[in-house]
Amino acid sequence: MANTETTLKEAMTVIEGAVGVALVDYTSGMALGTLGGGKHLDLNVAAAGNTDVVRAKLRAMEMLGLQDEIEDILITLGGQYHLIRLLKARGGNGLFLYLALDNQRANLAMARHQLRKIEAELEV
Repeated sequence: MANTETTLKEAMTVIEGAVGVALVDYTSGMALGTLGGGKHLDLNVAAAGNTDVVRAKLRAMEMLGLQDEIEDILITLGGQYHLIRLLKARGGNGLFLYLALDNQRANLAMARHQLRKIEAELEV
């Protein structure tokens, strides 16, 4: 079982092309932990903004009557991929992992696979 700090470090080192990662509480919009980012990617602002994305998708699913769960939400930009993974593991209700990737260095399929493994080891 990994704690938040260990999980964020693992995501940044194991996932090729990782630019920044955050563990976010989407009930409050607050980042519980961040690593990476930089002057062009404020992970606290990204956490709050992506909370709105998650809430909007959950509302849309409810309005459509979809009885399913979100695995990932992918946002593709000109130079980056932004991956949001809602946590299903122990104590993960209301949380998501947010991962920003450099799309020139990242393999999206591998990043999703590795993020899934990292999620399984996280204990919140």
